[in-house]
Amino acid sequence: MSFSVGQVARLAGITVRTLHHYDEIGLLTPGERTTAGYRRYTDADLTRLQQILLYRELGFPLEEIAVILDEPATDDLTHLRRQHELLTRKAERLHEVITAVERAMQARTSGITLTPEERFEIFGDFRPEDHDPEVERRWGNTPRYTESRRRVASYTKADWLQLKAEAATINDDLVAAYKAGLPADGAHAMDLAERHRGHITRWFYDCPHDIHTCLGDLYVQDPRFTATFDALTPGLATYFRQAIHANARRATP
Repeated sequence: MSFSVGQVARLAGITVRTLHHYDEIGLLTPGERTTAGYRRYTDADLTRLQQILLYRELGFPLEEIAVILDEPATDDLTHLRRQHELLTRKAERLHEVITAVERAMQARTSGITLTPEERFEIFGDFRPEDHDPEVERRWGNTPRYTESRRRVASYTKADWLQLKAEAATINDDLVAAYKAGLPADGAHAMDLAERHRGHITRWFYDCPHDIHTCLGDLYVQDPRFTATFDALTPGLATYFRQAIHANARRATP
């Protein structure tokens, strides 16, 4: 059984012109011709065409494909095994690229417009976008969530480094106060809580005392927050919560 050039073009998803070109350069010469001189492709021709198209998919130039296919003592199974290995490698690489693109999409969705290098410098292995679904579920319908997203979308690397430095200074001072045995409801600890509230208001959203106390509660109710603070020094999360509540009471007329 043989096929016309039009039939083969439809089967392979290529153009008739492409098949004519392959014939002209000797890459795929039809095994048969009609009495009128029309090309007819045999099953063996279709097998060779499949190999050509696979190598093309892998990025091989036509001249190199011709050399590969005409290697002596290389059968169809050898070609298929080689193509399978190369396609597997390509698929793995494409998966890596897709993953990178997805992460970039997540980063844009989270509003953090930094290069991958800048993100690593600022956040390390922490990926803020991994927490977006939970954040949106819990606070996505609030004006503060919208305000925070709007603000961080404009932050540069310098902004993030300044933000991070300010937060680290507050944490360091908080640790020092706790280790010094200063009371959580004392003036110094309350002042640190107020600095923290001001930090949130400056960088993310307006944070009145009632919202701040809710955050303080979250620091001891959510094991992830507790672990973050207690990694600085054990017991810090509870101490900080007490300072936040004391500062809120101080501000109440």
